Amino acid sequence: MEILIAITALVVIFFSLVISAMRRYKRCPSDRLLVIYGKTGKDTSGESRSAKCIHGGAAFVWPLIQDYMYLDLTPIAIDVNLRSALSLQNIRINVPSNFTVGISTEENVMLNAAVRLLGLKQDQVKDTAENIIIGQLRAVIATMKIEEINQDREKFLENVREAVGNELRKIGLYLINVNIKDIVDESGYIEALGKEAAARAINEARVNVAQKIATVRSVKHAPNKNNVFKSPMQIPKLLKVRTLQRLLSPTVNQIVVNVKLKLKNVRLPLNVSKKQRRRRNLTSLSKLLRLNVPSVIKLLKPLIQLFRRE
Repeated sequence: MEILIAITALVVIFFSLVISAMRRYKRCPSDRLLVIYGKTGKDTSGESRSAKCIHGGAAFVWPLIQDYMYLDLTPIAIDVNLRSALSLQNIRINVPSNFTVGISTEENVMLNAAVRLLGLKQDQVKDTAENIIIGQLRAVIATMKIEEINQDREKFLENVREAVGNELRKIGLYLINVNIKDIVDESGYIEALGKEAAARAINEARVNVAQKIATVRSVKHAPNKNNVFKSPMQIPKLLKVRTLQRLLSPTVNQIVVNVKLKLKNVRLPLNVSKKQRRRRNLTSLSKLLRLNVPSVIKLLKPLIQLFRRE
């Protein structure tokens, strides 16, 4: 009977130890960081570790000498309404922005989070991160001019990421995202820069339009003694018809003058009737036109080649 009681007690103790061991084996979810503190051994340099951080795994937590807690990895959104930040030019600006931070999963940075953020609520972590962000944001603005902040936003964001990220890493946080909403100065300096840039763009546009108009007019009124264009692309399409008219008009006018002179010199007998006189005039006119056709064709050849190149 005593032997049976002893065996039963041993079995109970064994199962109790197994259950206790199973309860002390802790698994870490993907959205949390398991921090084991107490007697956690030594690091690579031989010094005692203050904590052991595990992400995405499991570990056995020894009773009496070790304990554990979790850190939440959920991203924290922080709205920073920075006002009256002093720039390099001693001009105060307002920079409302959004920052998204979270506890880092890097090996060395996780240990910083375990040392400085363990046991804090998310609101307390948010307030700590916000204070760091505001201080570093002011420091970055103090090293840059208004023109750099307003025009080169990528450089400004890069400087903010570098400065804020380095400071957040010291407490175990990781800067996920930065979004600058707007930049406004109290003195109206940025607005004046915008008006100046708009006026400069308008003036440049007016100068470009005036230069194009001057180019078109110079091509339109330029002398062309050889009646041959250097390049078809140098002449606007709208001017080709006018150019053709201008080149043809002297020759046509000369032909008309020659015809009138020839008709005046033609002497017909007085006894010729009006019908015969008209017929004689038409015959003379056709002969004169046939004589002047080669000169017109000679003038049209380069123009025809010009339009065929289009």
